[in-house]
Amino acid sequence: MEDFLDIDLDKFRAFFSADRWAAAAGAVIDTVREDLVECSMEITAIHRNAGGAVQGGAIFTLADLAFAVHSNLDMVCGAAVGITVGQSCSISYLKSTRGKRLIASSVCLSKGKSMAVYRISIRDDLGVPIAEMIGNGFTTAKK
Repeated sequence: MEDFLDIDLDKFRAFFSADRWAAAAGAVIDTVREDLVECSMEITAIHRNAGGAVQGGAIFTLADLAFAVHSNLDMVCGAAVGITVGQSCSISYLKSTRGKRLIASSVCLSKGKSMAVYRISIRDDLGVPIAEMIGNGFTTAKK
């Protein structure tokens, strides 16, 4: 599939480097295409909860970054649109991971002028499904 947008991965990484929470958590942008965004995160001790499992907030942070990148493709590529913000997100945690890395893959389910819906699937580096998130975005007016 040929991309219609001028997608420069370094441009996306530079823009989202201002997302300090995701950056501090170690979340990185791996793939940016119109049909798919992938972000990943190495699992370290800071991602673990008191029971030793990966903290739900760490998983959500990774999913939220993939959602933010995907829902703002047009804006970062220079289109005359405002930023898209999360209006609501619902996440279901499926399994704990034994892996060393989490990968969040985002696909767009629906996109209009101001509303969009994305599905973000989180798996580990062993291929195990860890969580599923649905993110609803609202595109603000261009300032």
